[in-house]
Amino acid sequence: MNAQPQKKTAVSKLTIPHKHLLSVENLAADDITAILDLAEYYVVQNRRRSQTNALLKGMVMVNMFLENSTRTRLSFEMAAKRLGADVINMTTEGSSIKKGESFIDTLKTVNAMRPDMFVIRHGEEGSALAASELIECPVLNAGDGTREHPTQALLDALTLRRHFGKLEGLTVSICGDVLHSRVAHSNLHLLKKMGATVKCVGPAELMPLSAGGTEDLKQGLQDADAVMVLRIQKERLQKELSFTQDQYFKTFGLTAERLGYAKDGAVVMHPGTMNRGVEIDAAIADDPKRSLITTQVEMGVAVRMACLDLLTRSTR
Repeated sequence: MNAQPQKKTAVSKLTIPHKHLLSVENLAADDITAILDLAEYYVVQNRRRSQTNALLKGMVMVNMFLENSTRTRLSFEMAAKRLGADVINMTTEGSSIKKGESFIDTLKTVNAMRPDMFVIRHGEEGSALAASELIECPVLNAGDGTREHPTQALLDALTLRRHFGKLEGLTVSICGDVLHSRVAHSNLHLLKKMGATVKCVGPAELMPLSAGGTEDLKQGLQDADAVMVLRIQKERLQKELSFTQDQYFKTFGLTAERLGYAKDGAVVMHPGTMNRGVEIDAAIADDPKRSLITTQVEMGVAVRMACLDLLTRSTR
């Protein structure tokens, strides 16, 4: 469909009443709309190859990733550079944390260097909040533990809104390891705030009680406009699972046939990292008519540009 939202707002007038972006839970529906509307502008700019923008010229963003990442880390870096900012990347291997320095002392050190923006990914819940209490510039949560991944939910919302022309009234099925997924948690908050219905489907041992999900894939995908597939978060498992990867794919792996349980024309999404043949079949992941997976990656840069722009408007 690739329908576009009808509402047009002057990008210079868009604002959000937040210094940091720590969670979707803290965002109102109007905040989400403002971010998505500004991201629409940056999608157009990026496609025109207007790759250099002096908006954040002279500003420095610290990109502190203490967990492995490809999409999110590169996306934040590209977003900052397309806005004209300089970027400093930090990892565990390249920091004094490897020598035994505490997380808090590392944050204090970074703050003393006066960065203009600080992006953090950390395996512990609450790490982004802790950073916001010590870092004086805007802090953006790039994923903390199993709690939240706000920019992923925002880019997913932008992907859906551009495809369907709306979020309100959509039904989105989240399939897989909902229990350990910060992506699922942020999407549950955001999509419900924007008037969508969210259904969760997966093994009972990977489903939080609060999600009210089902193990019946047919039931879980019924009436879905979009199916968001999640990988099993092996690094966060507290105990052995009761099934093998092959067994999981046979029961829950998304194939073209199983996508037939959803609405005609339903689309497929995946936040990455994608494990083909485990949670999703390669044929459906690469289907140009049904898969929005690479579109999600593109929307990620625009959304993060919008977030960096909005959060620095009071300081530049």
